Amino acid sequence: MIGVISQIFLVEERLTMDASESLLRAILATVARQTFPPSEVFRIVSPNAGGSKQVLAYNLCDGRTPQSEIGKKAKLDKGSLSRTISRWVEAGIVVRLGAEQLPLHVYPLTKDSPQVRGSK
Repeated sequence: MIGVISQIFLVEERLTMDASESLLRAILATVARQTFPPSEVFRIVSPNAGGSKQVLAYNLCDGRTPQSEIGKKAKLDKGSLSRTISRWVEAGIVVRLGAEQLPLHVYPLTKDSPQVRGSK
């Protein structure tokens, strides 16, 4: 019985943490949109024409995906991606989370953004 109660508390704690994480992500995105409009984020993410790989890599910076996996999915070499993410961190549109230093964007760029549509 004690084991079942412990499991229930662990599940409740995890749900509370998930809700808190979702709320914090929403707050970050709201504040970031005031600071960095989508056109500015796009300009930072892809300063040169034809930056669809950079936009993909940026959108994969979800705080859960390791940098190595982002590089594979976006087909960017390790060194280039590392420098790019460092540039984004310095610009303030990406932060690193936890001991693993996973990259998290301030908010994803959507296909509806005129700048993203025009980059393809």
